[in-house]
Parts: sequence; structure tokens; C-alpha cells
Amino acid sequence: MNDNQHLTDKEIATVLLNAHKLGAQSLTNLIIESVDQSIREDAMQVLNTTLGHQKQIFDYMQGKGYYQVDMAPGQEISKAQQHIQQQMQ
Repeated sequence: MNDNQHLTDKEIATVLLNAHKLGAQSLTNLIIESVDQSIREDAMQVLNTTLGHQKQIFDYMQGKGYYQVDMAPGQEISKAQQHIQQQMQ
């Protein structure tokens, strides 16, 4: 890379966020597919850490205006909550 070419903060944050999303997906698959309980527990700890880092990156990006999220209508949120509650019963 030339001296006058560099990554922006937004580009770096986007790469980090996407890497954490991919890591979380991979860890979730590992947990689901693992038979060994100690591997599952270790992967769950790493997943929790990964999710925490992902949230920090997301918050940073949202605070800088790099990641805009459209809010769901209240009716859609209520509908999703009801669906989740029905699934839990």
C-alpha cells in the first residue's frame, strides 16, 4: 500500500464488525455440533466474549454515524416478542 493510501476508521471498524459476526456464527455452529461438554463450555465463553466485542464495535460505529439502523415499527416488535414467547412455551 502506498503512503498516501490508508484505510479509514469506518473501513477498519466494518472489517472488525464483520469478522466478529463471522466468528459468532462459527462459534455457534461449533457449540451446536459439539458432543464434548468441555468444548461446548469453552466455545460458549469465547462466544460471549465475541458478542461483547461485537457490541462494542457496533456501538462505536453507530456513535460515529457509520452504521445506521432503521427502527422497527412497534407493532412488529410486539409481534416478534409474542412469537418468541410462544416458542418458549
